[in-house]
Amino acid sequence: MTPGALRAGDTLRVMDGNKAAAWGVLLCRPDLLASYPISPQTPLLEQLYKFRAEGRLDAETVEVEGENSALSAAVGAVATGGRAFTATSSMGLMFMYDAYLYASGQRVPVVMSVATREQCAPQTVSSGQQDIMMVKEGGWIQLIAESCQEILDSILVAYRLAEDPNIQVPVNVCYDGYYLSHLSEPVRVPLPAEADRFLAAVGVAKRPVLDTEAPLTFGAFVLGEMYAEYRYKHCLAMQRALDLVEALDGEFLAAFGREFGGSVEAYRTEDAEVLLVGTGSACGTLKVAIDRMRDAGLRAGLARVRMFRPFPRRRLAELMRGRRAIGVLDRSVCFGWNAGHLFVDVKAAAADLGERVPVVNFIGGLAGSDLRREMLEDAVRTTVARGRGEAGPEVVWLGLE
Repeated sequence: MTPGALRAGDTLRVMDGNKAAAWGVLLCRPDLLASYPISPQTPLLEQLYKFRAEGRLDAETVEVEGENSALSAAVGAVATGGRAFTATSSMGLMFMYDAYLYASGQRVPVVMSVATREQCAPQTVSSGQQDIMMVKEGGWIQLIAESCQEILDSILVAYRLAEDPNIQVPVNVCYDGYYLSHLSEPVRVPLPAEADRFLAAVGVAKRPVLDTEAPLTFGAFVLGEMYAEYRYKHCLAMQRALDLVEALDGEFLAAFGREFGGSVEAYRTEDAEVLLVGTGSACGTLKVAIDRMRDAGLRAGLARVRMFRPFPRRRLAELMRGRRAIGVLDRSVCFGWNAGHLFVDVKAAAADLGERVPVVNFIGGLAGSDLRREMLEDAVRTTVARGRGEAGPEVVWLGLE
């Protein structure tokens, strides 16, 4: 069934990414909503409060004085056995960073969406992925959506991953601020009963919770080998999340009539001479650029990274193997490497290929600047040229004079 096809019971609505996230949360029936507004995710929280006022969302609400308290309240609710949701962006994500580390280190399965936004300084309120890249080593699972439909779907998948008894790790659902957060698209909203069936596997899952009848310590002080054991088990849980997201398509298809798509989407890769790698909403434009370049005789394909943490190393290596060159599109800057964050991970994964393949990085779309089709067509041409032996810089900044 195609993504746009409707099944009996589906509702097709036109909505922006923030509302799509809110509908996904509504279908997951959280017990607590912790909120603090920050652009561009504020309309998501407003929509959830509207659902509550209409009697659709039966959840406790906590309006806090800042983002750190918002995540802390969600952690407390989940630690006692509930299901919680919160959302943030940019500097709000930085403000809650100690609670962010606590949630993952204590394996508290919170779900939080991040409508991505650049950070200061310079001061700006515009789109970019620097915020989620700054916390990529914080121990959370990170899903990055391309479309409004995928935002809703990813919220459902996020709770399945976070609350799985073999995982128990918090999850971020990330989507590009101002592009997806405020872009309206058709979105298929499934029936609540369908979401309930999909989430039933974790609805009765057993996990450690705070209980006066069986006291536990959360946030214990540990040293040495016990600390290493915490980290070792956390790493294993992250890898189990990668395995589960690859295996969920059958259940997702049975529940909603479409596949989720796993950790990486492969687009026109079967006979590709070169492979472009990207993530987020810009991949929609990149697909158009690839289509046009194919019409011009250049065989290019796309690997869109949907799960950024844990990084889909094996899946990506499968798609990179046999290509003449790899091009990586980044909307963030890894300062110490003079490159983008995705590029650094792709370079590391390329070491698994057993062959030397040119990898070129394209950085663009910072601070809300458009990644135009013409720019991305040039990126495809440049990648093809590298594969044919033409010399050039390893990092190309798009849109700079």
